[in-house]
Amino acid sequence: QVRLMESGGGLGQAGGSLKLSCTASGRISSIAAMVWYRQRPGSERAFLAVLTSTGITRYADSVQGRFTITRDNAENTWHLQMNNLKPEDAAVYFCHSSLRIRAFTPASDYWGQGTQVTVSS
Repeated sequence: QVRLMESGGGLGQAGGSLKLSCTASGRISSIAAMVWYRQRPGSERAFLAVLTSTGITRYADSVQGRFTITRDNAENTWHLQMNNLKPEDAAVYFCHSSLRIRAFTPASDYWGQGTQVTVSS
């Protein structure tokens, strides 16, 4: 069974940095895309960043230039480096992956349970 687990959330300061990590465990053949989302209270889950298996990255305008998504290939782990934090970055952050548990089969979507990020001003 595939499981995604986030870590690294907590309290950051405005202007400071935090780094989130997501590790995918279980029977995994390949990962097509690694993604980060966040959800503020009363709002829908919002896309932040994606890193594809071919190395393509895309960012939401709200985090472009401040957040960076990277991957540890050997560990099926990806990260979200968050710099220049703003109070509006406070949210629950979720990792998501589109991955295959067997080669040559369609990829399926998996989500982590979320990690809270709080930003003090």
